[in-house]
Amino acid sequence: MTPLPISAHTATTALGAGVAPLLAALRDERSGLAPVRFMASTLPTWTGEVAGVDDIALPDATLGFDCRNNRLAWLGLRQDNFIGAVELAKARWGAHRVAVLLGTSTSGLLQTELAYRQRGEGGALPASFDYERTQNTQSLGAFVAQALGLRGPAWVVSTACSSSAKVFGSAARLIEAGLIDAAVVGGVDSLCLTTLYGFNSLELLSAQICRPWDAARDGLSIGEAAAFALVERASQVTNAAPQGWLLGVGESNDGYHMSTPHPEGAGAIAAMRAALTDAALQPADIGYINLHGTATPSNDAAEDRAVSSVFGGVFGNSTPCSSTKGATGHTLGAAGAVEAVISLLALQHGLLPAGLNTTRPDPALTLDYLRANRYGPLRAVLSNSFGFGGSNASLVFGAAA
Repeated sequence: MTPLPISAHTATTALGAGVAPLLAALRDERSGLAPVRFMASTLPTWTGEVAGVDDIALPDATLGFDCRNNRLAWLGLRQDNFIGAVELAKARWGAHRVAVLLGTSTSGLLQTELAYRQRGEGGALPASFDYERTQNTQSLGAFVAQALGLRGPAWVVSTACSSSAKVFGSAARLIEAGLIDAAVVGGVDSLCLTTLYGFNSLELLSAQICRPWDAARDGLSIGEAAAFALVERASQVTNAAPQGWLLGVGESNDGYHMSTPHPEGAGAIAAMRAALTDAALQPADIGYINLHGTATPSNDAAEDRAVSSVFGGVFGNSTPCSSTKGATGHTLGAAGAVEAVISLLALQHGLLPAGLNTTRPDPALTLDYLRANRYGPLRAVLSNSFGFGGSNASLVFGAAA
C-alpha cells in the first residue's frame, strides 16, 4: 500500500483522558485496572473504567444519541486537539471527502439494559428508548459524523476485538480507490453488564488483575476506551508534520471457533504476513510488537506460536513484544485503536512498553516478552488484534521521520 500519514491521534482509557496520562502511565509501568465498581457489580474481577463518563454532556445537536458509549466517544474526541485536526482536514479536503470509520463491539448496549429495567405492562420497553440512535451499532458512527460535521462515508465495523484495527484497512482502501481523502478511524467500547457477565459465563474473566504471558494466567480484565486517529491522503501539507505513518494492513479470518483461537494461530500468521507484505517490510524490520495478549491460556499460547512462526527464524524469537492490556484492560472493540495509539507513542518516544502484572513467565512461551520498559529508536512496529470467530487484523506503523 501507499504509506498514509497519520495527522492526529488520541486515546482515552482507564489511565486518563488523552495521550498524556496514557504515556505517563506506560513510562511509570502503572496499571489503570481496579476491582470492579461498575453498576455495583459483585463479580470477582477487575476492570478498566474511565472516570467521569456519566458526567459528559453531548453537544445540543446530538442529544438524541445520548448513551454511555457516545458520551465516552465525545470525551475522547475532545482530547489532544483532535477536533482541531479534523477541522483542518475538512478545510483541506471538504467535509464530504472525510469518512468516519469506527469499530465497536457492544455499542450502546447499556442503554438497552437500562430500558429493560423500566419495562411496562407486558414487558413493553419505555417509549423514550431509541434503539437506532443509542443501542444500534451504527449509533456510534452517526453520532461522531454529526458531532464533527463530516459528510463522507460513515460506517461501523463490529468484528469483536479486531473491530477498530480493521477500520484502518477500510480507510486505506477507500483512499486508494479515490472515494475519500481522509478518514477519522478508531473505536469506542464502554462497559455494560452484558459484557461483564457474558465473559464471566464463558469463564474468560480473571478474579485477579490480568497477567498476559504469566504461567498462572487465567483470564482477562475488561476495560473501556475511546481512541481515534486521523488518516489522510499523502500531500505536501499532510507530509509536513505527521505523527506517524500507516504502512501496512493485514486481515484474515480462520473461522476456527466462536470464542477460541486457532491453536496454531493460522489466521494470526496470515494477518501478520499480509501486513508485512503490504508494508514491503521483512520481520527483521519490526522493532516492537504490540501483542493482542488477552491473558487467557489459549489466546496467549496461540499468539506466541503464531508470532514465533513469523518472527522466529534461525536467530530465535528476538523481536521485543508485550501486551499492554495489563495497563488498560481489554477494551474489546476499541482495543485495536487503543493499541494503534500506543504503537504510535512507542515510535514517537522510543518506548517499548512493559507487559504489566506478569510475575512468573510461562516457560512454554518463547517470545522476548518485556516485563520492564525498554528504550531505543524504533522505525516500525506491528500491532495485533484478534477477535472472536477468528477475525484477525495486524497493522504496521512507521515513525514520522
